[in-house]
Amino acid sequence: MNKRYALSWSGGKDCTMVLHLLKAQGVDVACLVTTVPIETGRTFGHDEKMDLIDAQSKSLGIPVHFIQCRYDHYTEDFIHDLKKLKDEFALDGIAYGDIYLDGHFEWGERTAEAAGIEAVFPLKGKQAESAAMLDRFIETGYKALIIRVRRDKMDPKFLGRKLDESFAEDAAKTDCCPMGENGEFHTFVYDGPLFSEPINIEPGEVIESEASFRLDISLSIPAR
Repeated sequence: MNKRYALSWSGGKDCTMVLHLLKAQGVDVACLVTTVPIETGRTFGHDEKMDLIDAQSKSLGIPVHFIQCRYDHYTEDFIHDLKKLKDEFALDGIAYGDIYLDGHFEWGERTAEAAGIEAVFPLKGKQAESAAMLDRFIETGYKALIIRVRRDKMDPKFLGRKLDESFAEDAAKTDCCPMGENGEFHTFVYDGPLFSEPINIEPGEVIESEASFRLDISLSIPAR
């Protein structure tokens, strides 16, 4: 019997790459899991609108569960919902898109263990392998947009660019991890082999914060 996993889902390249690998291995990805702090009403980390994640879910044909969490009780709220999802979907485990940061592995293992399931990290590897990993993602045919950059690491001119060979070449000229593992940049995936249809998005304003520049994107509504 194939294993059934939940997949921690941000909407970006890492979790999409995990989904691609799991599907190739015959794993049943039963649901996507996206955290949404009640303080913002947007996704954790990437700060995306929930309807963008919904659109990805529908195109991928995999249901998404939004964990309504609190910043000061984030782990507790995550485990609470993960336990419910374990029963609802008969989960064996949850997959994460972390690559080489030990702190991320430890958190993922701890939360999965608390929920009574296993944690898997299909992308786990060495930092030196990040450039090759980015190349593989691009080669698979997925299309992604740069939607957030750390202001101490990347110029805001990278916002709105496609995650392609040109981006990889320019990013290699910086001191950033090619996969943005330290939060140097974040992406939104809008099309690719597993998508039944592309997600039409509309770029909006650039929003500055103390730590980052973020391109606000929305679903594009076709003209009638």
